[in-house]
Amino acid sequence: MGKAGQALKQALADYQISQNRLAVALNVERNVVNRWIHGKTDPTGETIVAITVALRSLNPEAAKTFVYLYLGDLIEDA
Repeated sequence: MGKAGQALKQALADYQISQNRLAVALNVERNVVNRWIHGKTDPTGETIVAITVALRSLNPEAAKTFVYLYLGDLIEDA
């Protein structure tokens, strides 16, 4: 599983956001989100931004968690 998928899976679980709810916010099919979470595909850089924006609209703390889990060391060093 890619790092983005792991971070997304954890953030969704921590904040009880369903894959379907995120898919609706992103205007994508639920199976797209499922493939990211299960490491079958990795979201592009632009999609990472879209995921963050969508999570922010659903739960700002979930967005912060996702970004931290995905970029943690980079953010810590900045």
